[in-house]
Amino acid sequence: MTEGKTVQEIQADPVQAIASRLKVEREARGWSLAELAERSGVSKAMISKIERSEASPTATVLGRLSGAFGLPLSVLLALAEQKPERLSAHDRQPVWRDPETGYTRRAISPANSMVELIEVVLPAGVRVPYPASAFAFQQQQIWVLEGELEFREGDVVHQLPQGDCLLLGPPSDCIFYNPGMGPARYAIALVRR
Repeated sequence: MTEGKTVQEIQADPVQAIASRLKVEREARGWSLAELAERSGVSKAMISKIERSEASPTATVLGRLSGAFGLPLSVLLALAEQKPERLSAHDRQPVWRDPETGYTRRAISPANSMVELIEVVLPAGVRVPYPASAFAFQQQQIWVLEGELEFREGDVVHQLPQGDCLLLGPPSDCIFYNPGMGPARYAIALVRR
């Protein structure tokens, strides 16, 4: 535990919770910072800053780190969130904001649910890439609730207007892009394989 902080304060701070979880995952595998950097393609200096809560990781960086650990991003974040309740009240759902793009991610499902629901708000003009490794251990669907989303899955581009729902294919490098003038809001449903 971080000196001077209660468990409740750490759980309420997603940056601290993510930092702690990344360090736990790295150390559990016996990896040095350099080894995680090599496996993930994220610089050793950035990983060190994230683990010390001196930097908030971007969505892309978290995707690379989760892929290096062999965990879906959603599992890595759920492990950081650690909520044992069956009810996930809206006002207590963890919301993470990407400091680089303004992308927000709300974890809707209670921890340890078989199906994981996530709400994402992607600002206009924002593009968020993820490596194939971030999708390797899950089946995922994207349901566009507001706006429009361009989803690149390998070489295939899906134009998804409001109401469309896409079941992702085999893991491949992906890019979420909002080509619209306003924010795109979508739900992601994940099932671990």
